[in-house]
Amino acid sequence: MKLTLITLSLFSLLSFSIVENNLEKKQLKTEIIVGSNLTLINDTKEKISIYTGTGFVSLNKGSRTSISCKVGKEVRWANKGKKGDVIFKIKNDMCGKTIKLSKLID
Repeated sequence: MKLTLITLSLFSLLSFSIVENNLEKKQLKTEIIVGSNLTLINDTKEKISIYTGTGFVSLNKGSRTSISCKVGKEVRWANKGKKGDVIFKIKNDMCGKTIKLSKLID
């Protein structure tokens, strides 16, 4: 009887430590999200289509869009609803700012 109780106690302790280790691993995989957006202005001479990481956006000349500021997220060209080449990756210093497209494609 004592042996059974000791064995059950050891298994209980082991299962709690495994759960704790799994929780620690999950916390390491979180994204860095800054609490603001960045604004992208199409200051080129053409209408463009982009993929913002969450959806497709068409921007006329002089128009703007707001993009959530997830550091490392890629903003890409878009063509007929398909993702194209990467225009830029969001960096921490872009958050909360207004950025002109022409500065990113030069």
